[in-house]
Amino acid sequence: MIVIENVAVATVDASDTYHADGHVVVGDDGRIAAVGPGAAPATEGRRVDGAGCLVTPGLVNTHHHLYQWATRGLALDETLFGWLRTLYPIWGRLDAEIVGAAAGAGLGWLALSGCTTSMDHHYVFPRDGGDVLEAEIEAARRIGLRFHPTRGSMDLGHKDGGLPPDNIVETTDEALRATEAAIDRWHDPSPAAMLQIAVAPCSPFSVTERLMSEAAALARRKGVRLHTHLAETDDEEDFCRERFGCTPVEYAERLGWLGEDVWLAHGVHLDDAAIARLGATGTGVAHCPSSNARLGAGAARVRELLDHRVPVGLGVDGSASQEASHLGEELRQALYTARQRGGPTALKAREALRMGTMGGARCLGRQDDLGSLETGKLADLVLWRLDGLGHAGIDDRLAALVFGPAAPVELALVGGRPVVERGELVNADAETLARDAAGAHRRLLGRQ
Repeated sequence: MIVIENVAVATVDASDTYHADGHVVVGDDGRIAAVGPGAAPATEGRRVDGAGCLVTPGLVNTHHHLYQWATRGLALDETLFGWLRTLYPIWGRLDAEIVGAAAGAGLGWLALSGCTTSMDHHYVFPRDGGDVLEAEIEAARRIGLRFHPTRGSMDLGHKDGGLPPDNIVETTDEALRATEAAIDRWHDPSPAAMLQIAVAPCSPFSVTERLMSEAAALARRKGVRLHTHLAETDDEEDFCRERFGCTPVEYAERLGWLGEDVWLAHGVHLDDAAIARLGATGTGVAHCPSSNARLGAGAARVRELLDHRVPVGLGVDGSASQEASHLGEELRQALYTARQRGGPTALKAREALRMGTMGGARCLGRQDDLGSLETGKLADLVLWRLDGLGHAGIDDRLAALVFGPAAPVELALVGGRPVVERGELVNADAETLARDAAGAHRRLLGRQ
């Protein structure tokens, strides 16, 4: 058992209960045994003094492309379509070794930024690249994070009017067969699962209508979730109107892609009718404010999405479109982005934390076991150190976490098991991860 005491506690439960001085007890079953104000109950086990700290649920990353860690710092001043045209040919040279190194670095960095659960959207499968999905799954096991990789796909190449080069797309049947095989091999439906698979055709401009509709049918037959990019840029809006005669959300609905088992990446360019449909159908949105800013894509209408009860989580997006990839910092970025659109009351610190925790858990379908500190839930939590120079003088520790600089992670648990202690990874060496990632970057770019 682990007892965290003398600590501020942000539970993110339905009432947003906050204890300025409280405790959390983690049972030896990897679940939360007790949480509340004041002193912890007398019990055996490891005791952690949380003085100067805040404990929250672990952050949930709802959109990422881990392989992109190997192509950071490129196409720095491009829009999305220009950025993709630059990078697609490079990604066509990916292999399992490069993806494993990139995923290890990306997941290690996420853990150090307060993330305990991450998805990944992988959709590039070079024919001679080996098992790239297995490579990132093994990386997640090594770091110790709960992992929700998606089996992505592209079958609409340049010759057929799509954006990706023809040499990196699959046939529709190949993509569907490989997706089903990935579910059968890897997906764990149990409540305490460390690994779950979702189905994730890439985007309207890289996937055929047949693949979109049949992927949705496959996911529902297998009982797994659905994910794709949608409404990220004006270019995508123009593409959908010219090719399909409708908006991206109308196109998604036409193909069966709205529902409580679906979450969409970005959702930047949504009109009132689209937001209302997402809310009515319970379709989630992965909000990626830093990536959207880096590519100049715009700012999602988060206030309106929340007001329509759309499940909204946070994502760092791919490391080549948002080089910082620090999930803890996305709390502040989401707050600032919303306030730039709607003023200083458009989003509050507690709402930003809720998006990064319970909102993400809802997007991934894990809200019954993750996303809040409540008795019986999985002990995925983060102890943030907030008594250093960067946070000195901010009395409200939750405000210090969200408004202040990136807070060091004193302790991060996944299912009660430490993955970060005193700012260091428990199961991997950060210097080795960095060295391997740098080598993968050089090899991918032909520099070694």
